[in-house]
Amino acid sequence: MTQTQTIARPALKIGPYQVDPPVVLAPMAGITNVAFRRLCREYGAGMYVCEMITARAVVERHPGTMHLMTFDEGEHPRSMQLYGVDPATMREAVKIIVGEGLADHIDQNYGCPVAKVTRKGGGAALPFKRRLFGDIVRASVEAAEPAGVPVTVKFRVGIDDDHHTFLDAGRIAEAEGAVAVSLHARTAAQRYSGQADWSRIAALKDAVRTIPVLGNGDIFSADDALRMMAETGCDGVVVGRGCLGRPWLFGELEAAFAGRPVPEGPNLGEVGRVLRRHAELLIQHDGATKALRDLRKHMAWYLMGFPIGSELRRAFALVSGLDELDELIGRLDHDAPFPADALGPRGRQGSPGKVTLPHGWLDDPDDPCVPEGADMMHSGG
Repeated sequence: MTQTQTIARPALKIGPYQVDPPVVLAPMAGITNVAFRRLCREYGAGMYVCEMITARAVVERHPGTMHLMTFDEGEHPRSMQLYGVDPATMREAVKIIVGEGLADHIDQNYGCPVAKVTRKGGGAALPFKRRLFGDIVRASVEAAEPAGVPVTVKFRVGIDDDHHTFLDAGRIAEAEGAVAVSLHARTAAQRYSGQADWSRIAALKDAVRTIPVLGNGDIFSADDALRMMAETGCDGVVVGRGCLGRPWLFGELEAAFAGRPVPEGPNLGEVGRVLRRHAELLIQHDGATKALRDLRKHMAWYLMGFPIGSELRRAFALVSGLDELDELIGRLDHDAPFPADALGPRGRQGSPGKVTLPHGWLDDPDDPCVPEGADMMHSGG
């Protein structure tokens, strides 16, 4: 066991909800469905955000989107991330969500760096348009306020090193009624490459004085989370790629924030048990065929660093049934210890590159017009 050094901190509150420990699961498309959130919640408290939901799809009652908006019976608060680029559509979507009691907290996504989103002015491109950004936040807050549902906002440092937007975005979100902001300390041009610049989180904390600031980027261990809070003064942390194939990270974080020894990583036998539990929860949500197909992408993350051989690793990546999964888990060396070198980045790192933007997007940051065609998307990337 390792012992981390705790830091004195006030309790994190997201609107009426106390988040203890001050840890939020970042919404990740295709990952943070109800099954994965349930698995993570079994290890520790905090706030667990569902996959990104597109406002237009809510308004149109898109069947696939309504299925994504599933929460576990014991999940509280039910936290939903909503994506949109049109204030009117966002207002209508929020009215539906709060009017029908579909969520207890709404987070808005302005951090997606994917080209299909930014080329239409959405995601990490949108905060450059200050008036439009403010209009969307205000419309969402006004729609959520009668039901007492808090709205938070997540964004990146900016489009690239020449176009930082995070300080303006933080101040605008604060002024328009958001109850907290989260910063992924990379630009859209960086995608997930290189290192997150935590000094930007400290700068945002200095700029935003009346609501909590959460930090996101390169939290792969409990020590990383405590160090981010100590170095930046942020009020909480948002964990994304660090928990891929490691849902027990939330138990380690809970121990660290409580000042308890952080448990050692699980041996391969325990990892196999967690993998089996993940499969069961996915089957409950999606049925066996889709669940096992979906589970395949998690295999490399669960088995990262363990010496299991290429043949067995390939077999896990192609698993198609629960009996087959059980047989493969039985072939693992259950006593193999958790590898010390498996605590780093997980998921796609990618490489930095030019951000695709609509023609003339950078001409006028105060243009409040809705980007053409962006509101018709049913996925935010």
